[in-house]
Amino acid sequence: MGWPKRESIWHGHIEAARDDYARVAQAIARFEPLTMLADPELAADASARCGGSVRLVAVPMDDAWLRDSGPTFVLDTAGARAAAVFTFNAWGGKCLPFDEDAQLGARVAACAAAPVFRSDLVIEGGGFLSDGEGTLITAESCVLNPNRNPGWSKAEADAELRAMLGVRKVIWLPGDPSDNATDGHVDGYVAFIRPAALLFETVADPLDPRFPLMAENRRILESETDARGRHFELVPIAEAPRTAVPDGEDIYCRSYVNFYLANGAVIAPAYGIAEDAAVADTLRRAYPGRQVVSLGLRDLFRGGGGIHCITQQEPRARAT
Repeated sequence: MGWPKRESIWHGHIEAARDDYARVAQAIARFEPLTMLADPELAADASARCGGSVRLVAVPMDDAWLRDSGPTFVLDTAGARAAAVFTFNAWGGKCLPFDEDAQLGARVAACAAAPVFRSDLVIEGGGFLSDGEGTLITAESCVLNPNRNPGWSKAEADAELRAMLGVRKVIWLPGDPSDNATDGHVDGYVAFIRPAALLFETVADPLDPRFPLMAENRRILESETDARGRHFELVPIAEAPRTAVPDGEDIYCRSYVNFYLANGAVIAPAYGIAEDAAVADTLRRAYPGRQVVSLGLRDLFRGGGGIHCITQQEPRARAT
């Protein structure tokens, strides 16, 4: 994880957002080791708020969305670990400056003593999902957006994702062009339960502009197969209603699938509404054997992302 630094995106709520980050870190640290990166000028504050269960590493940063600016760790067939580092341009240049965050992938890899594979493709970690068995899901509205990859064809981007991540099939969803924060990151509406099984977030109101967009994304998933030829089981899960959004917030994250899978747990978002309990039950059924930890994170959501957006998993290398 990374400690929030860019004050402008929080609209006066950055201290409360930092408290939310600390709560997420402490929840994850109950189940697995967690490292919090913090800009050197904020490291002492981050360490004090997160407590002794969280490892703190000081590193220059611009922002705090490690899913997107951090590396994607991969394992080879022998269990050796490496870091796939894509080019980062702050979601199409939406947040300036981003010079330090553009270096975070390599810096995190160095902390993990993992060799680096670099790519000129601009994509964020929230823009794709893998089943670990050769299937990747991504979105055209994000990857093929001219604010990221002008001049790249779909075929070229597809080939680069296969080469960088070792997948055999890339499923392209239309995405969500109405998303003015990430241009349609798939981790805002899809999550793997297991290979060939997905949680898919639904939009309940037919008058919502996103209703036809999500319907088309779902149609494609229903018609696709994964890298092993299996059709997907789709489990619906509703997004949080607009009534959960504080007045004046226009990029508030309402995604219930934007959670983090820790070792033995699901660290899940909650909004302090009746729907939270039903979502927690859905997650328990989807992930039997994992403890569901629901966290009300009102101020984190103001930044336009959720728990998955601020975390990036690092697998343990397997002994050969």
